[in-house]
Amino acid sequence: MRALQIVERCLALGTLIATLVTPVGARGAASTATATPQASAQPDGAHDFDFELGTWKIHLKRRLHPLSGCNTWVEFDGTSVTRKVWQGRSQIEQFETDSPSGHIEGLTLRLYNPGTRQWSLYWANSKDGLLVVPQIGQFNHGPGEFYAQDTFNGRSILVRFIWSNTHTNVPHFEQSFSEDGGKTWEVNWITDQTRISEAEFETLAESTTPRLAGPAGAHDGQHDFDFEFGSWNAHLKRLQHPLSNSATWVEYDGTSVVKKLWNGRANYGELAVANESSQIEGLTLRLYNPQSHQWRLYWANSKGGLLQLPTIGQFENGRGEFLDQEDFEGRSILVRFVFSDVTPTSFRTEQSFSADGGKTWEPNWTATFTCQK
Repeated sequence: MRALQIVERCLALGTLIATLVTPVGARGAASTATATPQASAQPDGAHDFDFELGTWKIHLKRRLHPLSGCNTWVEFDGTSVTRKVWQGRSQIEQFETDSPSGHIEGLTLRLYNPGTRQWSLYWANSKDGLLVVPQIGQFNHGPGEFYAQDTFNGRSILVRFIWSNTHTNVPHFEQSFSEDGGKTWEVNWITDQTRISEAEFETLAESTTPRLAGPAGAHDGQHDFDFEFGSWNAHLKRLQHPLSNSATWVEYDGTSVVKKLWNGRANYGELAVANESSQIEGLTLRLYNPQSHQWRLYWANSKGGLLQLPTIGQFENGRGEFLDQEDFEGRSILVRFVFSDVTPTSFRTEQSFSADGGKTWEPNWTATFTCQK
């Protein structure tokens, strides 16, 4: 992992969709989090990050060269806004900061796992639209601690996030690295926040949000999902047992709400559908990579709070196709997710599996969306 990504993760101020056969990634892929045997003894932390909800002014200090003996720091100022998902059991934070050394535009995805009672904290930077390895942890009657193992300058290190002062309007965040297995830690990122009004936030954010221009005369794809912003009625059909010659489908009805991030170069959608016997509450996060001109589509379900592998692709001639490779019931398969029939008031999605390298595809999830009036 690139050093810049590791250092900038902390900008997420803590950081940022179940395994039913569901769209865009909820397909049985291996989880990035592991169960904790002591989970039953931990308090229910589903609302531990409620303090972050709202609009903030932020001041950041970043050590320029971590783990080098350097004590040179760079300071940033900016804004952030955190919005709840799943009644607060997940959050998305968007923020921007500036300094003489440059501009950083990022987002945070925080997902709560009710089984382990832990949070997974993901970070992405708009420069490449990639989510990095999550920090995993919880609050224990005081500061919150979140850990991950990563690499920095070719060395294996531990990364630690600590949240404190969360009961005040000036919460404090620190990121530290350890190269000796946690015996010693070096702080390399410090964040302090001050709560501000939504009106003040809107004024500050509007003045700093970049508007990236695409290549002259070319379609670069950064606004291909603009058609989906808003509220939709959703009708879904799910194949009960994919790749088993099953012909039994289950139907759901509900809603989808999609909101803009990074001026349209990212977005997230909340899906809530149900039938007489079950329901699905999911989150889709889509991130645009301005270098490859492709999108990464991530999915998580509130039952597990685990982010699945992304499908990757782009739109061509009004049709979006996104692919990935993963395991399903012990077999390596290809997964395809398609957006089609896009109009100002409706669109269609379809997920399919292929067990023969893409020669044949079996749809297992179809959905039609109609705009709410």
